[in-house]
Amino acid sequence: MVTLDEAVIARLKTHGEHFEILVDPDVALELKSGEDVDVKNLLAVEDVFENASAGDRVSEEVLKKAFGTTDPIDVARIIVCKGDLQITSEQRKKMQEDKKRRIIDIISRNAINPQTGAPHPPTRIERAMEEAKINIDPFKKIDVAVKEVMKAIRPIIPIRFEEVNIAVKIPPEYAGKAYGEISGFGQIVKQEWQNNGSWIGVLKIPAGMQNDFYNLVNHVTKGEAETRILK
Repeated sequence: MVTLDEAVIARLKTHGEHFEILVDPDVALELKSGEDVDVKNLLAVEDVFENASAGDRVSEEVLKKAFGTTDPIDVARIIVCKGDLQITSEQRKKMQEDKKRRIIDIISRNAINPQTGAPHPPTRIERAMEEAKINIDPFKKIDVAVKEVMKAIRPIIPIRFEEVNIAVKIPPEYAGKAYGEISGFGQIVKQEWQNNGSWIGVLKIPAGMQNDFYNLVNHVTKGEAETRILK
């Protein structure tokens, strides 16, 4: 549970009343962004206030009328999702930077340069975002933010999301151990265990993760696996 010193205020006006709660800014941001969080970790104090700074609590009758419940956890979820979250400029800056890194990671792992078929390095994506003068909204859902960034940088660098099918053959001495790690990397489209104990499969993975996939395959098979991209 977040301490009072680290908590920020989330507020909502509804049904002619003003409601405030003291929340963990990181958990509140994740919740507001649509992520699955444990709401029990959200509140610094399990109370709902008219004025959090003054400590003026809202009556159960008012809570019931406005939210249909007096449970502070349920009320807190509504306030964060529908209301305003008060954060400091430092907190906002950190949140923007964290979201920017997540966006760059998602794009670099899932997108390629259609002219070469190779993934874009994260630094190239970041430079394109800077050139496009993208302003990161820390409260926007990550999937929406990624789509907006892709649209903004497409005129600057050739880029598109794409998946590839990669055929893999694992020698029998590595098949049992390697199967779990390799199969968990992407969607198995086809697979077959050979009589000699080797495993053959076709995996669908984001095009930008090809290098990571090859590194994994080489690591778990000591470079003895066979791979090829299927057109």
